[in-house]
Amino acid sequence: MSKNEWPGLWRFYYDGFKNMSRWGRQVWLIILIKIFILFFVLKLFFFPNFLNTNFETDEERGNHVLENLVEPIK
Repeated sequence: MSKNEWPGLWRFYYDGFKNMSRWGRQVWLIILIKIFILFFVLKLFFFPNFLNTNFETDEERGNHVLENLVEPIK
């Protein structure tokens, strides 16, 4: 996409949301709330940062990744 296409694309979406019915806006609000819950709330509670909690230095984290995720070449 060239720089000249971005303003037209922005105007297209802006006009579409501006002229949307009340029902459509409510549906988009529900969709955005669900996305927020999925990506932010669930990540905070169910997916802790394993490397930061179990290792103190970058070297220890790197060694753990090398030992467990990368298979040695045989």
